[in-house]
Amino acid sequence: MLSNTCKYAVRACIYLAMAEDVNQKIGIKKISEDLKIPTPFLGKILQILAKNKLLSSTKGPNGGFNLGKPANKITLMDIVKIIDGEEPFDTCVISLAGCVTEEKHCAIHENYYKVREEIKKIFGNQTIEELADHIKKGHDHLVI
Repeated sequence: MLSNTCKYAVRACIYLAMAEDVNQKIGIKKISEDLKIPTPFLGKILQILAKNKLLSSTKGPNGGFNLGKPANKITLMDIVKIIDGEEPFDTCVISLAGCVTEEKHCAIHENYYKVREEIKKIFGNQTIEELADHIKKGHDHLVI
């Protein structure tokens, strides 16, 4: 459902939320090594998130990235919209034309629409802080 780019963006945000001091800038090489994401690719992702104010970045020897706003104010949907757009939540599963009208929609629309709306709700309510806290408490782990 989500692109690899979007999954990397989510993982990076969770990683930054889990930092001991969320105001501390973490260098891209450190993030890249810990998450096992190629540095140039990660750099592009982090710059997109910074451009959209989810992250803050500073250049230079003491530079790096940190969250641009509190982790409890960043939802999964915020990241998905920036990286993948809203298309995964608005498009049809089997039709290229999409299910645009109430009268005309694909054969799976009735079942998929409900699931898609539920996923949309989950992504809109799930914050990076909640995910990071869950991992910190040992309930889950950040797959790296």
